[in-house]
Amino acid sequence: MIAPHINIEHFYSHFNTPITAIDCGTMCAPHNPHGIPFCCDICCAVPSVYREEWEFLRSHTDLWHEWHGDECPEEPVNPRILQQDSPEYMCLLACSGPAFCRREYRSSSCRQFPFFPYITADDRFIGLAHHWDFEATCWVISNLGAVTVEFRHEFIAAYDDLFTHWQEEYESYAWLSADMREDFIKLHRRIPILHRNGKNYMLSPRSEKLTQITVDQFPRFGMYKEQRKQNYHPLAAIG
Repeated sequence: MIAPHINIEHFYSHFNTPITAIDCGTMCAPHNPHGIPFCCDICCAVPSVYREEWEFLRSHTDLWHEWHGDECPEEPVNPRILQQDSPEYMCLLACSGPAFCRREYRSSSCRQFPFFPYITADDRFIGLAHHWDFEATCWVISNLGAVTVEFRHEFIAAYDDLFTHWQEEYESYAWLSADMREDFIKLHRRIPILHRNGKNYMLSPRSEKLTQITVDQFPRFGMYKEQRKQNYHPLAAIG
């Protein structure tokens, strides 16, 4: 298929708010043997971007290059991303690393991570769900209360706008949402949702019934479970 024209500058300028009030990379990097945030580590995550976005990036910065598949000597932590067939309008990139990051040229994948637009089985974009392959490593997924209201608003507005003229991209996220439901049914788990109405819910993957919760009731994972036992507050850790 031929992707519609995307105004990348408009997308970037209207989806630019940091995900949290703190640098969340400083919270997970100490747990990564490579010493950098997991989402910036090519051994853990390979960003997928729109081809038109790649044209924009390489004409404005030398931060990015096409992913060659040999940047990491280790097998990637998240093989699911590499096994998926990328649409022809997408390509995989690698960056020069967090030490050289220019935030104005973060990719769309960087801006949305660790979230994606959740599409219900009855065809509604209701809010943000997380990429569950990163539950054990991503600090944000275990600290959803740290996600700012501004980020949530910009995320939803950016994808509302994108979906109005790109049905195929909407359908790709509908497929990802269905994949998440299938996995969570097998795991006997409910799906955390940062809803577009500003509230927080746990969603039944089978019935898609929403149960409103407080941010403290969202689950924690992996190494971040201990933080709750210690009455840990994410913003106090930086003070």
